[in-house]
Amino acid sequence: MPKRLLVVESPGKVKKLSEILGAEWIVRASCGHIRELSDQGEDALGFSMDGSHVQCNYVPRDQRSKETIQQLKTVAKQVSEVILATDPDREGETIAWHLKEVLGLREAKRVVYTEITASAVRSAIANPRKLDLNLVGAGLCRDCLDKLVGYKGSPLLWALNNGAKSVGRVQSATLHLICQREREIQSFVPQDYWSVWVDYAEGFRAFYLGTANAPQETQQENEVHDDTKINNQTAPESTRVLSEAEANRLVEAAKRHPHQVVQYEGKINNRQPPPAFITSTLQQAAGSRLRFTPEKTMQVAQKLYEAGLITYMRTDSVMLSPEFCESARQWLEQNDPQNVPQRTARHRSSKTAQEAHEAIRPTDVFRPSAELRVQLPADEFNLYVLIWKRAIASQCRPAQLRKTKVITKSGEIFWQARGQVVEFLGYARYWPNLGKDTILPALQQGQMLTLADAGHEKKQTQPPPRYSEPKLVQLMERKGIGRPSTYSPTIATLKKRDYIQVTKEIIQPTALGLEVDVFLQKALPDLLEAEFTAKMEDALDAIASGKQPWQQYLTSWNQNYFAPALAKAKTVVVTSGNGSKTAAVAERKFETSRTRCPDCNNCLAKIPSSKVKKKYFLKCQSGCENVVLFWNELKKAWEAPRIQEKATKEEKPPSKITTYSCPVCKKFLEEYSYTKDGQNKTMLRCSQPQSRQDKKHKDVAFFHTQKGWWSPKYGELKS
Repeated sequence: MPKRLLVVESPGKVKKLSEILGAEWIVRASCGHIRELSDQGEDALGFSMDGSHVQCNYVPRDQRSKETIQQLKTVAKQVSEVILATDPDREGETIAWHLKEVLGLREAKRVVYTEITASAVRSAIANPRKLDLNLVGAGLCRDCLDKLVGYKGSPLLWALNNGAKSVGRVQSATLHLICQREREIQSFVPQDYWSVWVDYAEGFRAFYLGTANAPQETQQENEVHDDTKINNQTAPESTRVLSEAEANRLVEAAKRHPHQVVQYEGKINNRQPPPAFITSTLQQAAGSRLRFTPEKTMQVAQKLYEAGLITYMRTDSVMLSPEFCESARQWLEQNDPQNVPQRTARHRSSKTAQEAHEAIRPTDVFRPSAELRVQLPADEFNLYVLIWKRAIASQCRPAQLRKTKVITKSGEIFWQARGQVVEFLGYARYWPNLGKDTILPALQQGQMLTLADAGHEKKQTQPPPRYSEPKLVQLMERKGIGRPSTYSPTIATLKKRDYIQVTKEIIQPTALGLEVDVFLQKALPDLLEAEFTAKMEDALDAIASGKQPWQQYLTSWNQNYFAPALAKAKTVVVTSGNGSKTAAVAERKFETSRTRCPDCNNCLAKIPSSKVKKKYFLKCQSGCENVVLFWNELKKAWEAPRIQEKATKEEKPPSKITTYSCPVCKKFLEEYSYTKDGQNKTMLRCSQPQSRQDKKHKDVAFFHTQKGWWSPKYGELKS
């Protein structure tokens, strides 16, 4: 009996699916994307635009993809049917289209499942569908947009000659958010203020609220679940008093006048359970509770998905299947009957969410955790438990909080105290995100109180905090920058480009990142605005739902916005390090070699040079650092310089960051050990990696003398 071929994306799924489907099936993996836009044609874009028509030229991504395509073609000839089972999202649909093209399939049979379980997989195979060409169009459009922005925009940065490598549609907008926050911090001027309080003998503290007539309460109950925090409780303080004299006056008045309860409220509030995880909230919660980076979260979640333990982890829908909701209800009835809600909880997804998808949840809620603890590595087990608890919590009863508010009055001054007691944990038994109990005594309106003490505390306004990685993911989601599949890769790219650095889980832009952002604000300002980038994402969503032709959108976007913006950007005036002004250099086009970059596999550029015998050398123009090749006449081959090869083999001595500041960029200097004339020596240099190629830092070198650290240009180094 002829076999059937199932093609998936990840090799990690092959074993599990083979076990489910049995001997009559062959399961193979494409290993993700198998093709990419070529580097042929104008500006090496790999596609051309003629009117409202786009012609794409796709080629295998690398040698491994070539081999994978050939293997799949061989197997496809030996089977009776080919089924495409790539991931259930826009990228997966696009990969399925590429597989159809390279395998020469007349009609693609596409199956989709969100969990790798026997029932889900067999049900999907029993109900194949055609390729969704709207989703494919959105995928192709995104490919072209990203390459258009990257390949046309990045050369603008190279004119700065500061080590900047790339511009990106999502990447640059995200960097702008980080740099904006950094400038807010740098320009922040702290202000002193005072928090004024009174302590009562009845056993509670109240804070200054205001004067004049009894104030109307405006604070609303915050029902938003913030997954970047464990709980949302903040320390109480009074209405801000802006001078110490006023704070003293309020304290004296509090001591002079009797105190009386003028308002006492106590009511039960229901706090609704949070929805099950989507990609962004999973990254946020794993960051705050497990200290995982977004990149690590997705890597670990991928392994759980491939093992059949959770549903697909790239989703923006909070919907759960009726089968899972019923299963979760049964688990609660057996293990926590008090937490079973009267009816199944329903959560709303965002307007752009793909409702055909499910939220991230366990595939079997009854699976014993003791069994999994033995089977899984610690990181996978911890993330699985997080997903399990969140999914169960979403199906529980609300938490019940008894909230108390007391307003007292002394003279014309009003004071306020707030209390909170958890009456019923509800969902918080599995997903604890409630503040601690703050108990207020039972009081009566009109009751006189005994003042025990009054005072004030001097405080200072704080600058806005820098973003953590979970907080940045939350911000990207709220502003519509990127989609679930791009949050993690975008942050990883910013780190790789040395545009940001993460220290103690806090993101800070590097000097290079700030410089790139300043330049792009002048050159391509629209591309940095969150609203502008969000509209592009909305357009891709519209294409995916069949509301807009992708080729028409791409050509129109390029003709009406990007091409004119690019032409204008090339005339932007940039101030160089020595203070002189030069126009940004228009991108310089070099002849392309057939030799490809060993890192990114793009064709290397021929850079003219009179110092080498062949009159040119090869260099990567796609952002790969230090990829330069010279012709070896003896070997008749292109190779890296010998000095570079030696440098990679030798272990660099460790460097130590000092408390001295660089005279150019004010970053810390580092101790650098080196050998000269057979002797080990030490010098101080700027700790920023990009400063090594920066002309402004050329003379930043301090040598140790009897009097201390000294530089030929900057003289004696002082703390």
